[in-house]
Amino acid sequence: MKALKISEAVVRRLPIYLRFLNELSRMHVTTVSSQDLGNKLDLNPAQIRKDLAYFGEFGKKGIGYDVAYLIEKIRQILKLDQRIQVALVGAGNLGRALCNYNTYLHDNMKIVAVFDAIPDKVGQNMNNLTVLAMSELASTIRELQIRIGIITVPASEAQNVANQFVDAGVEAILNFAPVIIKVPPHIRVHHADFTTDLQSLAYYLNKDQDKDSE
Repeated sequence: MKALKISEAVVRRLPIYLRFLNELSRMHVTTVSSQDLGNKLDLNPAQIRKDLAYFGEFGKKGIGYDVAYLIEKIRQILKLDQRIQVALVGAGNLGRALCNYNTYLHDNMKIVAVFDAIPDKVGQNMNNLTVLAMSELASTIRELQIRIGIITVPASEAQNVANQFVDAGVEAILNFAPVIIKVPPHIRVHHADFTTDLQSLAYYLNKDQDKDSE
C-alpha cells in the first residue's frame, strides 16, 4: 500500500465496490472492467481506477479486474479477512434490528455482545445474544477482544456510553444517537444520523412545487 493518507470518501466507496463484486461472483462472472463497475454503480470509471490504485495495481489493461482476486484484496484492505468483534449498547428497537441483521452478514464482523442500562431489558434474548448489564461492559469487551462499539441509546446517554467504550479499549465507534460525541483522537467515530439524511434529501425534492408556492 502506498505511504499516503487515503481520504474517507475513498474508504467509504470500497464496501460499495465489494458488494457489487460479490454479486458478480455469485453470478460466476470472473472479470469486470472499470467501465462496467462505473455503469452499474453510477460512478466515473476513472474515479474507480484511481480509488483502487491507491492500494495497488489490481487490473490488467484491456482485460479489467479479476473478480475473485479483487474481492480478496478489498477484504484485506478493509480488514474483513480478520475476525472483528462488535459490541452494541442500547437494546431498543434499533438495537434489535441491528442484531437481527447479524444473520445476513457473511463477513468476519459480527455483533457479539449487547448491553443496556434498563434492568428490565437485561437478560432478554436478541438474535441469540443475551442482553447484558452495563456493569459487565468493560470486562466483556476485554474478554472478547471487541474492537468496535455501536451506540443506539438516547442522545442524553450517548457521551457516557462512548466514554465507557473508550475506557474499555474499543478502537472505533458507530454512533446512531442524534448527537455529536467527543472521543480521543485515536478513536474513529462515524455518525449515522437518520434525521440529517432525511432533511438533506428534502432539498432535492421537486423544485417545481417550490415555484408554484411563490
